[in-house]
Amino acid sequence: MKKVLFVTSEAVPFIKTGGLADVAGSLPRYFDKTKYDVRIILPKYVCMDDGLKEQMRFHSRFYVKLSWRSQYVGVLETKVDGITYYFIDNEYYFAGTKPYNNIYEDVEKFAYFSKAVLEALPVIGFCPDILHCHDWQTGLIPVYLKNGYQKDEFYQGIRTIFTIHNLQFQGRWMIQAVKDITGLPEYLFTSDKLESYGEANYLKGGVVYSDIITTVSRTYAQEITTPSSGEGLDGLMCARRRNLYGIINGLDYQMFDPKADPYIDHPFSKDDLAEGKSINKRMLQKQLGFAEDDSIMMIGMVTRMTNQKGLELVESVLDELLANARIQIVALGTGQANFENMFRHYAWKYEDKLSANIYYSEELAHKIYAACDAFLMPSLFEPCGLSQLISMRYGTVPIVRETGGLKDTVEAYNRYEQTGCGFSFCNFNAREMLSTLYYAMDIYYNHREDWDAVAIRGMERDFSWSRSAHEYEKIYDQL
Repeated sequence: MKKVLFVTSEAVPFIKTGGLADVAGSLPRYFDKTKYDVRIILPKYVCMDDGLKEQMRFHSRFYVKLSWRSQYVGVLETKVDGITYYFIDNEYYFAGTKPYNNIYEDVEKFAYFSKAVLEALPVIGFCPDILHCHDWQTGLIPVYLKNGYQKDEFYQGIRTIFTIHNLQFQGRWMIQAVKDITGLPEYLFTSDKLESYGEANYLKGGVVYSDIITTVSRTYAQEITTPSSGEGLDGLMCARRRNLYGIINGLDYQMFDPKADPYIDHPFSKDDLAEGKSINKRMLQKQLGFAEDDSIMMIGMVTRMTNQKGLELVESVLDELLANARIQIVALGTGQANFENMFRHYAWKYEDKLSANIYYSEELAHKIYAACDAFLMPSLFEPCGLSQLISMRYGTVPIVRETGGLKDTVEAYNRYEQTGCGFSFCNFNAREMLSTLYYAMDIYYNHREDWDAVAIRGMERDFSWSRSAHEYEKIYDQL
């Protein structure tokens, strides 16, 4: 049986700030348990839910040497859904109201975490065949492993996989400070190792020293080898292309199930899609103060309001769209003040057509997925994307820009071959997005049977975690 340890800075159900937590906490449950023993290790943050912390039991404690420091390490353990979770405990590093703080604090925090994880392995009696590391917070683990531990027989057979969830976040800080924090030797801080544009780069270390690199979609794996999407590391990604794989993230089909979703007003399946959409739409229209008319096309957006999500395209055409089109738009999320205020302004100007919900609500998010006819994601870049997968699960047709995971998961509607599960546009251009929206509206209003077929094809797509787990199993076997 192969032993795998997921090393991550967050994982559901214990701590979540983004999609990394969904991957790290959900994916291990879907491996073949007769062939793979997959466990998870993460920090024990003070800000974790007290009820979840009460489930943890003390395992052991020891001290780890971090450069000239000697730091306490507590190890706790629990099981959730048959998966063993370990937690690294040190309140000096993991205190506070959120898991991440300023970068100068986080580079020391996660250097400590990386060293503590490696030192904890013999203590917990688990010697993994594979350390599966996630994002820059764990980038130093392959570095430490191959520069200080390989002489120890316990560590000699361990292989590493490094998964990039978003290349934009790299863990970069001043070289001299990182040398002092990590205790790593001078020769590692060169341009072919940890140095990047005059700074130390944790993610680069993970890429350089891991046996395999993966990211969360095939197209994103290609995009990060280019200057436009490589975030300054495209040369390194090209150099490691033979060991770079793209695997689409999965979706928790139990959490997102229109047949059994406790948040939505009326459960439905593909067999009664029209009726289910109609009822859920009218209920959401009533809740938002819209006219209750299920014949109006409703477009949803559940998003972080940032440049990455393509909201500057929306800002360019939203006034024109709301003035001319027979639609209702509901937006949910928070982010940059300019985008929040943009939605507030147009919700005031077109109160019968736009609902701006500048907060986050899991319940309202589910209702938007269930009630809307279409879902807009015009992202500048999108390593994988989760919302388009959820929307298809609920029969809500995605309208996306062809980038990263959006390109891999949303097949564009072809009117002549009657194929596709959504609508897409190629260039990061507001007029191109608007043309695609008008085309989608034409199909919705004038070719409704075709629209319903697109929605059903989306519901039939398999984006379960089981599919993703099978792809990772192939890589584990290769290692």
